Amino acid sequence: MTVVDKLPNIPGYERGCGTGEKCVFGTAWTDKYDGPLARNGCDTRNDVLKIQLVDVAFKPGTRDCKVIAGTLHDPYTGTDIAFSTSNPSAIQVDHVFPLSRSWRAGASTWAPQQRVNFANDTDLNLLASQGKANQSKSDQGLDTWLPPNVAFQCDYAIRYLTVAAKYQLMITAADVDAARTACAQK
Repeated sequence: MTVVDKLPNIPGYERGCGTGEKCVFGTAWTDKYDGPLARNGCDTRNDVLKIQLVDVAFKPGTRDCKVIAGTLHDPYTGTDIAFSTSNPSAIQVDHVFPLSRSWRAGASTWAPQQRVNFANDTDLNLLASQGKANQSKSDQGLDTWLPPNVAFQCDYAIRYLTVAAKYQLMITAADVDAARTACAQK
């Protein structure tokens, strides 16, 4: 893993897939990626919800592919959050190593399919979380954001660094310092 003082500014990142947009990480929540839950007929978001929520209920007739209710033991806030289709934004699926940051950390050089695989990595890079916590994190790294749940900060830092190592992404010296601090508290 390469540690740098600052991530380079790499133009070309665009998440959107609409007309005229670059869609550099592929269509959001696709089922067409390489991974353990790929090509199972369910989109990635529903796969993550199915795995990470408890007491999950599915829409009938969807082969258990459309989650309509469940409870998340949210690692970011340490609270339990009810999920329902009437308030789907209460729980969002977070990229632990944010997509825009990964673009600057090395993903801009990857083949398109590798970026799609990264964006849909249900094993390591995706965590269901409270929507507000995910929004507050946005595209920040360890150097500027850690979960408000102090008990989860070290685990989060380790996961972030593990994603970076798996995908050979650059991290900042400030990321390393934040991880050390988070794990020293444990």
